[in-house]
Amino acid sequence: MKKPVIAVLSGAGISAESGLQTFRDSGGLWEGYDPMEVASAQGWERNPGLVLDFYNARREKLRDAAPNEAHRLLAMLEESCTVDVITQNVDNLHERAGSTHVLHLHGELTKIRPENTCNESDGFSEKYVVDIGYGRVSLGDLAPNGAQYRPHIVFFGEAVPKIERAIDMVSKADAMIIVGTSLQVYPAAGLYRYAPATAPIYIVDPAPLSVRDPRIIHIRKVATEGVKECLEMLK
Repeated sequence: MKKPVIAVLSGAGISAESGLQTFRDSGGLWEGYDPMEVASAQGWERNPGLVLDFYNARREKLRDAAPNEAHRLLAMLEESCTVDVITQNVDNLHERAGSTHVLHLHGELTKIRPENTCNESDGFSEKYVVDIGYGRVSLGDLAPNGAQYRPHIVFFGEAVPKIERAIDMVSKADAMIIVGTSLQVYPAAGLYRYAPATAPIYIVDPAPLSVRDPRIIHIRKVATEGVKECLEMLK
């Protein structure tokens, strides 16, 4: 019998319980950094060294983090379902928990690419991407083509090249789980609209929702508690 297909959209809230800071919440990264200086295309042009240092620090934090129960439960769901994880996160905690189908909308922290390969027709020109794990990148670290290496991250002001693939995944789902995202960052925030009319949409978020849809089932709990309750409801 064909396994049901579950599309998961995850955001910073799922990794917060692993000790990684969110961005917009109180105490989040954007309270200590100007996002337009460290996470935008313009910031990279103005001061690439500052941007590299910012992501070096994020990589160091990720090295010491571990997947939490929410990550592990979503990975275990693959035993009974086909699970497509679409994440806004640039960390690798879903993969480390065991999820095998993970689409990173906003890039991956443990990877870099030459700065002159980000406008190719396939988005990131994956053949030029280098996995550096938790290593550091400095000014003067050059790719074989002579270009400075930059984070393999979608900066503010850049297109999200994998959004069409994400839409396709959501459109084929029997159910959707949204966890750890405030649904304020577009285009990812609009993905739930592409779920089939018959697909329930489970949103795990302790805060009030900013969206309305008759398909939504709101579980007002943090990720580790809410995902467990969600999977019970899916049985």
